[in-house]
Amino acid sequence: MNRTADVFETRFRGHMDELKWLYMELYENEEMYAELCGGMRRFYEARNKDLKKLDLEREAQPDWYKKNDMLGMMFYIDNFAGNMKGIQSKLDYLEKSNVNYIHLMPFLDTVDGRSDGGYAVADFRKVKEELGTMEDLEALTAACHEKKMNICMDFVMNHTSEDHEWAKKARQGDEEYQSRYFFFKDFSVPALYENTVPQVFPTTAPGNFTWLPDAGKYVMTTFYPYQWDLNYRNPRVFNEMMYNFLFLANKGIDIFRIDAVPYIWKELYTSCRNLPKVHTIVRMMRMIGEIVCPGILLLGEVVMEPEKVVPYFGTVEKPECHMLYNVTTMATTWHTVATRSVRLLKQQLDIVNGLPKEYVFLNYLRCHDDIGWGLDYASLMQEGIGERSHKQYLNDYFQGFAGMSNSRGELYNADPLTGDARFCGTTASMCGIEKALSEQDAQALEKAVRLDVMLHAYMFMQSGIPVIYGGDEIGRLNDYTYKDNPNKAADSRYIHRGAMDWKAAAQIDDTSTVAGKIFSRLDRLEKIRKTEKVFMADADTWTIDTWDESTLCIGRYYEGEKLLGLFNFSECDKMAWINETDGMYVDMISGQPMKASGINIPAYGFYYLKRK
Repeated sequence: MNRTADVFETRFRGHMDELKWLYMELYENEEMYAELCGGMRRFYEARNKDLKKLDLEREAQPDWYKKNDMLGMMFYIDNFAGNMKGIQSKLDYLEKSNVNYIHLMPFLDTVDGRSDGGYAVADFRKVKEELGTMEDLEALTAACHEKKMNICMDFVMNHTSEDHEWAKKARQGDEEYQSRYFFFKDFSVPALYENTVPQVFPTTAPGNFTWLPDAGKYVMTTFYPYQWDLNYRNPRVFNEMMYNFLFLANKGIDIFRIDAVPYIWKELYTSCRNLPKVHTIVRMMRMIGEIVCPGILLLGEVVMEPEKVVPYFGTVEKPECHMLYNVTTMATTWHTVATRSVRLLKQQLDIVNGLPKEYVFLNYLRCHDDIGWGLDYASLMQEGIGERSHKQYLNDYFQGFAGMSNSRGELYNADPLTGDARFCGTTASMCGIEKALSEQDAQALEKAVRLDVMLHAYMFMQSGIPVIYGGDEIGRLNDYTYKDNPNKAADSRYIHRGAMDWKAAAQIDDTSTVAGKIFSRLDRLEKIRKTEKVFMADADTWTIDTWDESTLCIGRYYEGEKLLGLFNFSECDKMAWINETDGMYVDMISGQPMKASGINIPAYGFYYLKRK
């Protein structure tokens, strides 16, 4: 047996019993299981030598992604640099931004007008024409690997576009392809689903089924009518989607963001969310990756509070996702900005910090999506804060209508019946930079920049890996030009998905500009994070009472080193009444020696205090 086959066989034997047991439990189909095993071997053999070398290196150091040098940035390819070749030409800029984890927003083939921002995939093996080709993707991932950068992509498992070849054949009446989706000749079964399955977009895409007049049947469409849910009860669907996953892994993708993970498995008389067989599928996907391409990571998109997302990590013995998004903490952070109260945020951080250190969260302030106000309303109710009234306040605040707000942005998916709505805006605009610039108020601008930088400093102190949305490193503002594009005008999320401002990016070395101020201050923080081992993902992390409602203190400890982060979420100077009696500290930003007790923090200010 040759050496490469030996490596495959060794990995396969390590997972063979569990993989077969789970597959047969789900499908009871020996023939399809044998086909899957053969497919895995073919994709392993097709994997190039550089990727196999990277696999071996990462296998030898399985915690490689938990280091303190990991910093992500996410962006749309066209908005950031036109196409994939453009991204390759900007790698030096990304390197200067201290980024080594690049999340390319959806780039696979979609149809304009019904793409859902790229999440309605028409072909899993074709790059959208205007963004480049698969050869361009391979060249980009290879160039990134030379610079020790990782590429993340969205893998949309829950559904395909109605323009996918499977959907086209299903629409034409091919029952084999209809069995890959959920087709029904009348509404009797869909009506039963509708009794228990919540709606994702009740105002813009009500219901969970779409009538197809040409096919004379209903099809399940949890998200939009042009996104048809895949039927993972069919082993052909699972096998083919795993082949797509491995195909893309062989193009050099390092991290797969599994879109809408909780929705993957459907069962009648349930909510079709978070069902046990979802975990079977993700566990099998994890094992398939560890057999064929163990250098890759799975990132689960699970939009729930931290204690409820934990099952998607699996267990230490039977892991599922390597990483998950820290969604609730992100929303709670903006609640903290609007209320100037850190109480709920501290409670959220305590929950995350109490989880096993093996669990790695991705932390972020903003992403491509809206902000849904999925807060812990049970806790807020104890303070007399009601859910509907508070969501109204938050949306009014960030539109600039309430609470002495300086924020600017727009609502998304507002429901006049429930009063519910989500919010859209860039970090800089939500921090008040847009308003200060429009009013030419230098004092307000400096305060807004301080808030922006403080929020990043706080994010870097959280347990896990920080990810910046492209343009936030230079204070990119809301882009209202989306309203001029008929394919985008109805979707206010495009307000924060605007084009990268390369004119502003050219000013990053000029600290008299907004871009220069933010970039230089973030650069300082990022370099501290990369050089101080207390920022390792598995460091001890906790919060400390400050006895002031607007100030937060986070502690980190690793191998004898201790760091305290102090953050003021108020526009007024505040006193943090901490009292750490274990020696003198030094502020890592100014170099000033300080006692860690009774610390005055300027408005929207922060300190990184390292114990001497």
